[in-house]
Amino acid sequence: MPIQRPRSRYAQVADDLREAIKRGTYGPGAALPSQPELARKYGLTQTSINRAIGLLETEGLIRTERGIGSFVLDIPTVKRVRRIPPRGRGSGSSFAEGLQKAGLKPTTKLVQAEAIVPPPDVARRLELGEGELALIRKREMFADGRPVQLAASYVPMSAAGDVGIAFPDTGPSGLYERLAERGHRVVRFMEEIESRRPTEEEADFLKIGKSQHVLEVVRFAFDRVGRPLDVVINVFPTQLWKLTYEWAAEE
Repeated sequence: MPIQRPRSRYAQVADDLREAIKRGTYGPGAALPSQPELARKYGLTQTSINRAIGLLETEGLIRTERGIGSFVLDIPTVKRVRRIPPRGRGSGSSFAEGLQKAGLKPTTKLVQAEAIVPPPDVARRLELGEGELALIRKREMFADGRPVQLAASYVPMSAAGDVGIAFPDTGPSGLYERLAERGHRVVRFMEEIESRRPTEEEADFLKIGKSQHVLEVVRFAFDRVGRPLDVVINVFPTQLWKLTYEWAAEE
């Protein structure tokens, strides 16, 4: 590829590699040529090549493993649409529903369900006092076997009653039905959305680079007096999901 001026040369290299990925020259999971190889190919310094690689990583196209190389991310390309339902119809479109509509097979693995002292930010969100316990349900979510989302749900033990409420494993709707049976009915939801860099654990599970961003969507479920009954922290790559919110104009 001839390098053109005055456009930055590393950006032109990124363009060329991006097109090669789209064409399938480097398919999902494939390794890109090493930086020394790319430097020789394009007649540039490794510093320029490193900037090009960093640009592709930021865009969510590749993952770089230090000392090993850069690899094309193997993730679903169909974006999930999240919808808020009419009043009285639950917490919104589910993980499984969204992926099934996209033609993907959803699976979920419950990796933790126990009573714990929650992290300080979760305790604050649940309005818990010092040392008060919450039930954590931590789940790993996959689309066609690929890791796409992490979700951690926290319920005050004063509302959950015991850890048994987490079994059999179910989505939010099933949990809210069990809470209602215990006299704690969810009547209102709220979500907070933040873009941030992933933690090391999140990057490893989602198979993304640490320079990429994730969306953290925190859903709150409240009872009639405004007490939080559940806080769910969902984390997923920004390039994977599309969030669409819709609601009725009238009550």
